[in-house]
Amino acid sequence: MTATLTAPTQVKKPGKPRQNREAIFLFLPALLPVLILSVYPLIRGIALGFTDARAGLHVETNFVGFDNFSKLLHNNLFWESFRIGVIWTLSVTILQFVAALGLALLLNTDIKFRGVARTIALIPWAMPPVVVAIMWRLLLHPTNGPVNEILQKLHLTDHPINFLGDFSTALPAVIVVGIWVGMPMTTVTLLAGLQGIDRTLYEAAAVDGAGAWRQFWNITLPQLRTVIVAITSLDMIWNFNSFGLVYVLTAGGPGGKTMLPMLFAYNEAFRYGNFGMAAAMGDVMVVIIILFLFFYLRNRLRSEA
Repeated sequence: MTATLTAPTQVKKPGKPRQNREAIFLFLPALLPVLILSVYPLIRGIALGFTDARAGLHVETNFVGFDNFSKLLHNNLFWESFRIGVIWTLSVTILQFVAALGLALLLNTDIKFRGVARTIALIPWAMPPVVVAIMWRLLLHPTNGPVNEILQKLHLTDHPINFLGDFSTALPAVIVVGIWVGMPMTTVTLLAGLQGIDRTLYEAAAVDGAGAWRQFWNITLPQLRTVIVAITSLDMIWNFNSFGLVYVLTAGGPGGKTMLPMLFAYNEAFRYGNFGMAAAMGDVMVVIIILFLFFYLRNRLRSEA
């Protein structure tokens, strides 16, 4: 009797093309909203900057090349708003970081009611920007605002100050509000970085005789460097593109003293109906932000090497 041997059946493994197709199908639900709501509007907005698009139904749109950008070169009001935007962005980002770092260091210590303090620190972050702006307008009101009342009771001023309506105080007042609004997120990010630092580094430094300042300068800041680069970069982008907060506070006034570039582009588009010119302004702002971040990140990363 002869035994017949049968070769074992080989199971075919799915090939890479099939795996890639399955991965794409799984990725599509997350990818489609990004493409439709973010990527397409971005590309459409960039393209609109090269046209003479205007508001209205059945208005013909023509390709005008770089005409809008040529006009922007001689638009002093736009570049003045850009200068104000740079002052706003740098002031809010730097002061916000310094204040947030101090608060994060405080919340990282064993203070009493630390959990309550951390919760209170998050309140500005939980409030919509429009609500925050309305609240600060009431606080800074020249006749009925509590800030003026406190200043007069302390004899720091003998007359009410129109913080948001005076040429000399409008931009500083808006910067203070911007710092208050953005500080919680920066604080939470820095606090997370502080909690990730190995405590044995501080213990070893203390044994070597290093004081609090040397520990901060030689341990805390170097260990937080990556977090600092990330959060300051994001803060710069968010602050430069800020719109709702300043729009509700001052709408760019008085006399354009708080006219940020986003407000200027908004007025050009929705007040005057020049969509093409407004889109060109947006294109210029995107390019300048990218260049600024490129040089900023390159310098920071080089300092880490």
